[in-house]
Amino acid sequence: MDIFVDLPASQKGSHMSRNLELVSEITDENLKKPVSDLETICAHTAKKLLEKHEYATHSEVKAEADYFLKRSYPSGHTGLEPYKLLAEARAHKNGEIRKLIGIKAIGMTACPCAMEIIRKIGNYKDKVVPPTHNQRNITTVMIEVPSNNTSVDANELIDIAEQAFSSPTFSILKRKEEGDLVYSAHQNPKFVEDVVRDILKIIIDRYHNLPDDVMVVVRSESEESIHKHNASAERITTLGELKK
Repeated sequence: MDIFVDLPASQKGSHMSRNLELVSEITDENLKKPVSDLETICAHTAKKLLEKHEYATHSEVKAEADYFLKRSYPSGHTGLEPYKLLAEARAHKNGEIRKLIGIKAIGMTACPCAMEIIRKIGNYKDKVVPPTHNQRNITTVMIEVPSNNTSVDANELIDIAEQAFSSPTFSILKRKEEGDLVYSAHQNPKFVEDVVRDILKIIIDRYHNLPDDVMVVVRSESEESIHKHNASAERITTLGELKK
């Protein structure tokens, strides 16, 4: 967890021990009565921070946790795949609290640029998939949720991210499954920008009933295999702007 409070000009530093005390108190509470989601913990913590730091006008809490979701492997077997669960909350002295739910998922992208060059060099026919280089793609998706939210679920956000990759990836693959996955990904080449665009398109369709001022954050990074740099793309916007 990352915990922040703002400082007025008259305050030289924050009372940091209060932050640790608060985390300890909330952890003890959750051991007795578990909460339904990580963003609720963040919102509760952000609100309590303003009570402990009477000089602060706003607070911010960010949390990240290891998360495992049951997935079906290409072999038909099922297993647990690792993801990151993310949450943020910001509280203001006037009582306003805004919170976001998010995930971080790892998938695969196949580079369209190299593929097109190889198609011309090798005189590949249109229906033949030429080779290209692969990238491990790490994507973060976050959506602001209303206080009474029941419509945004972390598992859904993971599904959305994995739909936008050239292919999802798996911890366990047999040799034939590796070949099938690579071939499938090459039939669906993506720039890192495409991953962001496709996620935003799905979000508009899936969450069109949420208010227009709901914040949406999508970040994607492709770890390049033939360059010493990575490629990244990002869009921070609102549902209303996306709909326009």
